[in-house]
Amino acid sequence: MSLRSLTRQALLVGVLGIGIWSATIQPLRGQGVATRTSVANDPDVEGAKRLFSAWLEGQIAYRGLPGIVVGVVADQDLVWAQGFGYADVEAKRPMTPATRFRMASHSKLFTATAIMQLREQGKLGLDDQVAKHLPWFKVKAAGPDDAPITIEQLLTHGSGLPREAGPHWTTHEFPTAEQLESLMADRQAAFPPEVRWRYSNLAYTLAGMVVEANTGERWADYIERNIFRPLGMTSSSVDQNVSGLAVGYGRRMPDGSRAVIPFVDARGMAAATGITSTVEDMARFVSAQFRTGPRGGRQILGTASLREMHRVRMLENNRASGQGIGFSVSRVRDELQIGHGGGYPGYTTQTFFQPDTRVGVIVLTNTNDSNPLDIANQLMSTVGAAVAKATATQPAVAAWHPSWARFAGLYRGRGGDSQVVLLNNRLVIITPNAPNVDNPIELEPIGGGLFRYVAPGGGGPVGEVVRFIEEGGRVVRMITGDSYVDRLGN
Repeated sequence: MSLRSLTRQALLVGVLGIGIWSATIQPLRGQGVATRTSVANDPDVEGAKRLFSAWLEGQIAYRGLPGIVVGVVADQDLVWAQGFGYADVEAKRPMTPATRFRMASHSKLFTATAIMQLREQGKLGLDDQVAKHLPWFKVKAAGPDDAPITIEQLLTHGSGLPREAGPHWTTHEFPTAEQLESLMADRQAAFPPEVRWRYSNLAYTLAGMVVEANTGERWADYIERNIFRPLGMTSSSVDQNVSGLAVGYGRRMPDGSRAVIPFVDARGMAAATGITSTVEDMARFVSAQFRTGPRGGRQILGTASLREMHRVRMLENNRASGQGIGFSVSRVRDELQIGHGGGYPGYTTQTFFQPDTRVGVIVLTNTNDSNPLDIANQLMSTVGAAVAKATATQPAVAAWHPSWARFAGLYRGRGGDSQVVLLNNRLVIITPNAPNVDNPIELEPIGGGLFRYVAPGGGGPVGEVVRFIEEGGRVVRMITGDSYVDRLGN
């Protein structure tokens, strides 16, 4: 079948009826069946799935996309996974939640996780120089006084290293580990370390080599043993032309055709771009980001390490987004979103999650012009938002007691005045001589006549306990953390 015919077939499938295939998804935790079922059957979630599906079917039809698989995660459960279109257009093999995809730069998340595991074991430090673990590592510095490149700089794209190790995205011939080692001395850093965020596949390739140097095993074997197996990611692999892999297609050309792209081995750059996975397996990895506790079993990293990975350590130059350890971090519609995308010959993918709502989305496609980030944003704003609403829990707050109205009044200290104001069954604090009446500090009841100081900014005693002192039946003092102000009058 010609490329033009292949594309016409795909367009006819889109216009006359997109194939949609879903599967019964096993919960990602043993006791999650009731939770997953109740959330998936929530009327708002069902409606959001229909809305998103209608939109995505249109995208496939009008843009001539081969196929897409999507998934939505709620904490420890994969609540929805569905395939649209075809994994193989010519053979009419449908997309399903079990379809495999080259995950491309999602591989970096696994490399970063491996580094953090080794750090928890005391085998390396993030501020270690790369050359400490790879003695052969040398690169032409951008400036005469540049500091040595560290492991953390590899993981946060702050190393200044070149983006690539050669023309492999054009030739589809990736270098071996031996070739990478031999070419490093001739590579020129574009910037000194920490000067600016600059994405680098070469940096993550080196990070994978650091893993190998510290474990004495292949990066792929380490990932299989320490991440895939503990999480139950049984459909994931590294640079293997496995069965069930979606056929990869190139971008749509002006004549409407799409080239079929054969399997490409990432070879020595697997740590940057070599993993293959499914929506079900990636859901297991997303759920791992929400867990707490020390490392062990399905807890592939301790809580503290996960928090470090999710925190911005390097800002993009536009200051609109940043880089954690492995993960990219941005704010969309006032929600923090953490994740990664990927692009590989014939595949583009996107995963991100919201730590506050504990909801994540996954989008896997088998072409290079699908714009999976746009699809993921639409998925989060529809199905993800409905799932977040269905799973939201209200924090336990002590019931309001009418007697607390006596705490309202003006308090004075050496640093200034604080006015406690009674609203509708709640107390707030304003500074009488400052423009903060539209955004007051909240006094959240926590029981026993105690309150918590709640404010949007972190400059004050946020999260600390507020209590009031009474003498002779009169309120005389407000204590916040370690500071206090005295009541004026009654």
